[in-house]
Amino acid sequence: MAREIRLAEVFVELADTLVEEFDVVDFLQTLTERAVELVDADSAGLMLDDQRGKLQVVAYTDDPTRVLELLELQNDEGPCMECFSTGQRLANVDLAQVRHRWPRFATAASDAGFSTVHAVPMRLRRQVIGALNLFARSTVSLSDEHVAVVQGLADVATIGLLHERAVRDQAVLAEQLQNALHSRVLIEQAKGVLSARSGLDVSGAFRVIRTYARRTGQSLTTVADAVVAGSLDADELRGVAERS
Repeated sequence: MAREIRLAEVFVELADTLVEEFDVVDFLQTLTERAVELVDADSAGLMLDDQRGKLQVVAYTDDPTRVLELLELQNDEGPCMECFSTGQRLANVDLAQVRHRWPRFATAASDAGFSTVHAVPMRLRRQVIGALNLFARSTVSLSDEHVAVVQGLADVATIGLLHERAVRDQAVLAEQLQNALHSRVLIEQAKGVLSARSGLDVSGAFRVIRTYARRTGQSLTTVADAVVAGSLDADELRGVAERS
């Protein structure tokens, strides 16, 4: 029962980090540490897709594991790489039996004292965003229950990361929209100001502002701001805009 209670506490801990000031690195570091704590493993490392198609090491429980994760990236071989590319988990892989499959990685991991490796995808439905790698010094196999626990932790983390990305993207979109609305208001003000100062109608004033912006390589918002502020007068605008 104690183990079940601890497992529930860990899932609550991971969920509790998905709040304001979400720290991705701290969140993933917690994931690797709890994965090692809850199953028969000695260390863990985690790689994430950098959203440009390349994996990056973002969390690990100790330096030897970090070195092995980097070696995977450098040689494009190993459990994390394979797990990420296939979206399928790898459990109870005996390093002595995979030297032909991952020659550099298997040798380096064995030299570091590890006997067995496991990897689970950071996956939500068909979207794979990374992989969690576990290393064990013994040849004791992970039970189906332990594999399910690790996959469950990875799934919770994946949902959290994708949620954070969606919120961040939404915030960027909202900021862009707000900037666009502000620019539109400023341009409307500039049209009115130029129309009053030059005798042009509003449509004509806009054409002059737009032409001036294009010919001087400035944004519409920059030119509109200068018109409203009075630092760009009607004669200068028309002189550039009407230049053949």
